[in-house]
Amino acid sequence: MHRRSLLQLGLSGALASAAPALAQTGGRTFLASDFGATGDGRTIDTRAIQAAIDAAAAQGGGTVVLKPGVYLTGSLFVKSAVTLLIDRGATVRGLTDLSAYPTIRTRVAGVEMDWPAALLNVYRQRGAKITGEGVVDGDGKAFWDSYYAMRRDYDPRGLRWAADYDCRRPRLIHVYDSDNVEVSGLNLTRAGFWTVHVCYSRDVKVSDLIIRNNIGGRGPSTDGIDIDSSERVLVERCDLSVNDDALCIKAGRDWDGLRVARPCRQVKIKDCVVRDALAGMTFGSETSGGFEDIEVSGLRIEYPTPLGIFFKSGHTRGGVISNIRLHDIFMQDVATVLRVNLNWYPNYSYAEIPKGIDNVPDHWRALATPVPREQGLPRIRNVHLSNVKAVGAKIGFEAAAYPEAPLKDFTFERLDWDVRESGSIANAENWRFTDCRIDSLDGKAPKVTDSKGVVGLRGRLG
Repeated sequence: MHRRSLLQLGLSGALASAAPALAQTGGRTFLASDFGATGDGRTIDTRAIQAAIDAAAAQGGGTVVLKPGVYLTGSLFVKSAVTLLIDRGATVRGLTDLSAYPTIRTRVAGVEMDWPAALLNVYRQRGAKITGEGVVDGDGKAFWDSYYAMRRDYDPRGLRWAADYDCRRPRLIHVYDSDNVEVSGLNLTRAGFWTVHVCYSRDVKVSDLIIRNNIGGRGPSTDGIDIDSSERVLVERCDLSVNDDALCIKAGRDWDGLRVARPCRQVKIKDCVVRDALAGMTFGSETSGGFEDIEVSGLRIEYPTPLGIFFKSGHTRGGVISNIRLHDIFMQDVATVLRVNLNWYPNYSYAEIPKGIDNVPDHWRALATPVPREQGLPRIRNVHLSNVKAVGAKIGFEAAAYPEAPLKDFTFERLDWDVRESGSIANAENWRFTDCRIDSLDGKAPKVTDSKGVVGLRGRLG
């Protein structure tokens, strides 16, 4: 199902041969080399490649081809009806100078703000495509180091929540407010921040990617694929090793996310493998706009990923999460199979501006704007898990919510879990287990507290 891992290939020229051949799109072809791109690994090729993209757009569309070589660039913007084809043997390598990434208006970790553009961008376009058999390398260590340095300064001052916003690190690929976009076939590595971010977009396909963000270090916040307040998105056949959430659904944070109120819906994720991450399949923590009609299937999550399926949020996030379907999933040696934590990471989730700080930026004010509790409690309902197998797990359930906003109407069918402990469930309402096996060392079913209507546990599990 999946191509050879980049862990096997390394970060050499052989890396680009890992992807299968893809059919080239029709229309006129524009060679970036004809516009002055050298691909020699020394010359900055940003202007030349962008000139080729702009020329294709001016002709009503076409394919811009990067032949084998190493192209040093800052931000590139792929236009409507243009395909950027990064051919076998070609590497697009990001510059480590932040000035090479112009500031754009976007959303970052759930908050609308000005932020550096990504290395590759589809920004308010239609019918754009980024594909090929080559490599997109963010060369992110300089950005990782700057983040760690900021954390050493910010954390003791009570500003942990601000660091991810103030340390401006470019994403690798950003699709923003766009329609009918495809990102496929590529080898993505060393993202400075998130790897693929699809935001405020419609009818997007992300497929056949290899993502490796743990080459040359472990980059912080290097999520794999984030689908953010977007509709009709398909993610399939991707192979991920990252250092945060591998596959993630998002929809805005706190006051700003509630103001925007854009849901993430009609998303399908299928036939992917997560080899290394903090969590395999994540919902949140930015839940403010809500999630609806999300289907995940054919997912394999491997060691050393500690969390399999993770719902996370905070009591200032809000949002309704409903009609979530997860089926035909396999997990190997995860620490926790299913975790629901709606008071996640308080030092990050809840912003409070320390006294005595002048010239407070707008995004700090947005993060620190109070949200009434009734509006801020996230609500999760209609979640369905079936045909989920876990081998060698430590804990089955770590699930809890709030008494006034319980986890409603969960159904579990054909679970087959080999766990050390079954775990615990709290604040659940109308949970039904059918044909499930949870085999724990002590033979006990999950501990259930502050819940009602949990049916099918006693006598059938453990």
